[in-house]
Amino acid sequence: MKILVIGGTGRIGSKVVDRLRAAGHEAVVAAPSTGIDVLTGQGLDEAMAGTEVVLDLANSPSFEDAAVLSFFVTAGHTILAAAARAGVRHHVALSVVGTDQLAASGYFRGKIAQEQLIRDSGLPFTIIHSTQFFEFLPGIVQSAGQGPTLRLPSADVQPIAADDVADAVARIALQPPVNGVVDIAGPQRESMAALAQRFLQANGDTREVVADPDAPYFGAVLQQGTLVPQGEAWTGRIDFAQWLQQSTPAAGPRA
Repeated sequence: MKILVIGGTGRIGSKVVDRLRAAGHEAVVAAPSTGIDVLTGQGLDEAMAGTEVVLDLANSPSFEDAAVLSFFVTAGHTILAAAARAGVRHHVALSVVGTDQLAASGYFRGKIAQEQLIRDSGLPFTIIHSTQFFEFLPGIVQSAGQGPTLRLPSADVQPIAADDVADAVARIALQPPVNGVVDIAGPQRESMAALAQRFLQANGDTREVVADPDAPYFGAVLQQGTLVPQGEAWTGRIDFAQWLQQSTPAAGPRA
């Protein structure tokens, strides 16, 4: 099966490409480095030819509100139009658990717009809602400032390792479209503040984390269950201790 992986050179995309190729599929990497631009459409129609499944794993290079919204809207229109012309049978996009409750955040307003474009496209689709990646813990800590005491939300998180995300994405790519949302999450649930404290301690950082229900998360105040699945979810196998042994941190809240 030919599968076009948009963002196939990224943290998740490169892992998904490896998994699909190991399973015998033709995974085509779509990225600027391979001559494919999802903003201008350069190279996209040629890459789409014969494609059965499109995986949209691309992410905005900027956190700035207007830039994020522009990226997801422009890329969404371009990708979906090319997929429709090619007769793609399954459009899969990676998004974030709780996106619809986070409109106060510019980043998540971009994701909301992207998801709506997919729903309105007429293409068979699956939107994967992932919880936050363990790899984004450094960025979450950094967002709380640089003082000796950090204030982070007391809301629950259920973080997932990038390897587990890649497993889930590769599996869902080979299944029929659900024309809806599939949730994926890590194996353990705890407050964001408590998890951040464990992360700091594991790295010899003596700063204290205070759980504050009003502390913003990248511009949005969280309810207790905003960032965790509210129903059935596929659960990864890698817990915090296992992730620490193999971690390569990133920055930011993104999926």
